[in-house]
Amino acid sequence: MRCLPALALAFLLFGLETPAQILRLSREELIRFTPLNPYERFPDGRPRVPDEWLERVKELSVEDAWGVLRSQGYHNQYAGDFQILHPGRKLVGRAVTAQYLPLRPDVAEVLAADAKARGLPLGNSQRVADVLQLNDVPVVDLMGGEEGHNFGGENIHAAVYGVTRTGAVVDGTIRDLEGIFELPTQIYFRKPHPAAVAGVSVAGINVPIRIGGAIVMPGDVVLGDRTGVVFIPPHLVEPVVVQAEKTRIKDEWTVKKFLTGKYKASELYGGPLAPELQREFDEYLKRRLEEKRRGR
Repeated sequence: MRCLPALALAFLLFGLETPAQILRLSREELIRFTPLNPYERFPDGRPRVPDEWLERVKELSVEDAWGVLRSQGYHNQYAGDFQILHPGRKLVGRAVTAQYLPLRPDVAEVLAADAKARGLPLGNSQRVADVLQLNDVPVVDLMGGEEGHNFGGENIHAAVYGVTRTGAVVDGTIRDLEGIFELPTQIYFRKPHPAAVAGVSVAGINVPIRIGGAIVMPGDVVLGDRTGVVFIPPHLVEPVVVQAEKTRIKDEWTVKKFLTGKYKASELYGGPLAPELQREFDEYLKRRLEEKRRGR
């Protein structure tokens, strides 16, 4: 029941666009709560980090991004302890958030009636999947891996991948794991379970949510690898990528030097380099950054 206070706060802060519908931030509210976004926006106000930056994020690891985020004061952007559909495959895209709550009949009836009146799908997962676009990643708070806390099986995840070409982050369960495993998608999930969605309702789409220890806003850039998932605010994507690229080149150089067997750990790692080694690394860094620029 950890999500109830967060959603209650969201109702108090943001209200509803119109009476009796799934909670969403209006365009104006999304802009107000993502004021540092330096990029264009989708029509609903969600930040639209350019595709070229998403491609550069794909070169990073969770650790690369995590360190830079923490240095900027963002200490609640990582979520772990997931099962990963394809551990060797990364997941990168723009977050579309979804908040589920335990089923309450009177609220569920209002949500269902509103969906019907507006021509929206009656199924919870379909309501989320139908708003997705290319390079989106649904990030779904389903309150953990309990029976019925399900975001889709083979059909839904085929639909998600078909539109987004990415995957999903599910703080809940998925089903039809045998079928899903054959899809080209990538999914982070708490556990598989044969039960379909039951006992829950989707109450918010593109609102602030909590996934594990992370706070996720609509439009955050999702980066998942074998370690887990980080959610990068749009205004920090460029600083994360630029700093992480330099860090990765430093690690690349350091590993190569260590593998020669000529250096002690303390000579290359954990402290300042000797002047001659610092000059050698500076030249290496300059060359590798130029190679990366030419390669783009």
